[in-house]
Amino acid sequence: MSTTVETASERSAAEVNEEIRALWLRSGGTLSVEQREEYQRLVLEWAAAAPEPPKAA
Repeated sequence: MSTTVETASERSAAEVNEEIRALWLRSGGTLSVEQREEYQRLVLEWAAAAPEPPKAA
C-alpha cells in the first residue's frame, strides 16, 4: 500500500483504481477509519487523473 501522496501526473486513473479495488478487497467490504481516509485520498487522486469526458454537441 502506498503511503505517499502522488500527483495525478505520476499515476494513471487505472493505476489508482487498482489501488482502490485492492483496498476494498483487503478490508472485506468494511473500511476502518484509517482505510476510509486512504480511500478518500485515492478517490481524489483518481478524479484528478481521470480523463475529461467528451463534451456533448
